[in-house]
Amino acid sequence: MSENNPDTDPYAYMAELQDGLTEDEKAEFEQQLSEKKLQLERHSGADTLERARLQLDIAEILVWLERKEEAWNLARSAFDTSLKNESWQDAVEACNVLYQTEQAASIPALGMGVWLAVTFPVAPELTYAMLDHVVTETPSHSDGAALAAVTTRYVIDLRADDAKHGDWSLLANNLIARVAARHSNVQDQQALDAWMDKLGLRDPQVFLPRLSQVVNAIVGDSWWFDRNELRDKLPD
Repeated sequence: MSENNPDTDPYAYMAELQDGLTEDEKAEFEQQLSEKKLQLERHSGADTLERARLQLDIAEILVWLERKEEAWNLARSAFDTSLKNESWQDAVEACNVLYQTEQAASIPALGMGVWLAVTFPVAPELTYAMLDHVVTETPSHSDGAALAAVTTRYVIDLRADDAKHGDWSLLANNLIARVAARHSNVQDQQALDAWMDKLGLRDPQVFLPRLSQVVNAIVGDSWWFDRNELRDKLPD
């Protein structure tokens, strides 16, 4: 799986691909796909994390090649394996890919990925990515985007090491400002402070339960796991 670079916008590369691949890029991805599939064929152990990570590598390439149904099937299998092995980071990575496949259950997959990313000590840059997807999917005047945006800053403050904290805090602050502008036409710091106070975005004991309600609405009755059972697995 590709690693996020904390010094850049985590979606810059994907944004460039949205306009379509050049023939050279497509050929390069096809070559990578062939190599990864050979590795997968040689890999034994259906429920190993190594196999799941190869499946995710392949699924990501398939998304870029617009073969999204194939990508879904591989990422869904990788998710199950990751969850079984209590590899929360890999499970969230799988949800991230599942969301990008744009299939019928991609939005519930996003919600489940957000729940895992916020609940477990997943890398802050991946949690940011999942919450940013929520902002994208949420109507401009809904509080859901505000809750997702402020949670990105909370997670970064909680989990990011010193080397990454500054860059990712800047991204989170920019996300909050962007959401505030579209939500309530907030244009300056004084208005932003008032907006955050009005929506209760200062206290995680207030905004995290509200985000949980948003996630419940996103997933609905489509949960693939028992949340109470997974909470018992939280590290001390």
